[in-house]
Amino acid sequence: MSIAATLADAPATGRVRFHLATVGTVLIGLFPLWFGISYIVAPESTAPGFGLPAWPHGDAAMFLITKGIRDVVSGLVPLSLLLLGHRRASGWALLVTALIPIGDGTTILTHHGSTAMAFGVHWATAAFMLATAALVLIEKTGGTTGKTGAAEKRSTAGR
Repeated sequence: MSIAATLADAPATGRVRFHLATVGTVLIGLFPLWFGISYIVAPESTAPGFGLPAWPHGDAAMFLITKGIRDVVSGLVPLSLLLLGHRRASGWALLVTALIPIGDGTTILTHHGSTAMAFGVHWATAAFMLATAALVLIEKTGGTTGKTGAAEKRSTAGR
């Protein structure tokens, strides 16, 4: 079913949730994409903002590029699923990839890094991801009302 048909069948609160879920998914895709590119382009200047007390320098700093690649991919997955119309799959991807900022925040705390960054950035990001995933996953198939949409009724009427 198309997004237009889904929204046409949805009550106002369903449309608001739908739009919030879409905007949240886009933001969750764009921010790690941005951070990932910055880690790839300038890892030594980007890394101190992560929250850990120390970072590798010299040739060892090239390891930070792998974090950048991870962030780029974790941003592209929900965006690509959303753009392809696989909303439910994007919700599950958000749910699973929320483990990344949870792990990052835990790593920061375990290694005596910035508590503010662990809670205020990484775990807050995870909470936002989980909330967005929940909004996407509670959407009903066939329209946000749970009823079969008008377009779907027309396509199955001739059977």
